[in-house]
Amino acid sequence: MRFDVLTIFPELFASPLQEGILRRALAAGKIAVDLHNIRDYAVDKHRMTDDRPFGGGEGMVMKPEPLAGCLAAVQGDEPGRVVLLTPRGRTYNQQEVARLAGYPRLVLICGRYEGVDERFTRVWVDEQISIGDYILTGGELAAMVLIDSITRLLPGVLGCSQSAENDTFSHGLLKHPQYTRPREFAGIAVPDELLSGNHEEIARYRFIESVRLTLKHRPELLRRVSFAVDEYMLLEQAGLLEAVKRLKKGKENNVQGAA
Repeated sequence: MRFDVLTIFPELFASPLQEGILRRALAAGKIAVDLHNIRDYAVDKHRMTDDRPFGGGEGMVMKPEPLAGCLAAVQGDEPGRVVLLTPRGRTYNQQEVARLAGYPRLVLICGRYEGVDERFTRVWVDEQISIGDYILTGGELAAMVLIDSITRLLPGVLGCSQSAENDTFSHGLLKHPQYTRPREFAGIAVPDELLSGNHEEIARYRFIESVRLTLKHRPELLRRVSFAVDEYMLLEQAGLLEAVKRLKKGKENNVQGAA
């Protein structure tokens, strides 16, 4: 998969791309990441990529000419899907990761300052993505989040293919608690179920603990999860069924109220 990143600070990507899974994915040819400096396409002698907003107001706005020139030079004969990283974009989640991983090429535009000239966004941007409801100094970190999360889903990138399949959020739930050696630490022993060697028992335990953690930390996630009949039976045995039902009933009431 190919990522093209349009930015005024390409140096920010140097270290993350040289470490861990991303470095191995690049070396193995699983991904290609090309960095493009928007300043190289500025139309004035000062290489300006931003200017004051029409109508007044605080801050600066990214100019459309350098962005359009850079994008035109990058796209070529096989254009990629153009994604602008911006607070007003669709909120990024694991489902969005899986969707974007289906594209052979993504062009990531790193917004900065007070935003990007609306004319550029309207004509050249395919979609807008936000990685959360908070403000960064620029879209570079957000672009790295996309590159990292998408790369993990590509075939052959992770040493164990099940790692991505069983990640937190992959099935709509938080991941179950994890333990490693030693068997006892700080007076706390590893749960007996994980030491049993019984794969079905381990799977049941992990499912219940995953639901339990989600109820405690991110209960809103459970409203979107569909459980099988045998999973509902496990929830009842664990004493979690009523709490899950209350959450889902709350969702139904919200839908009816909206209607």
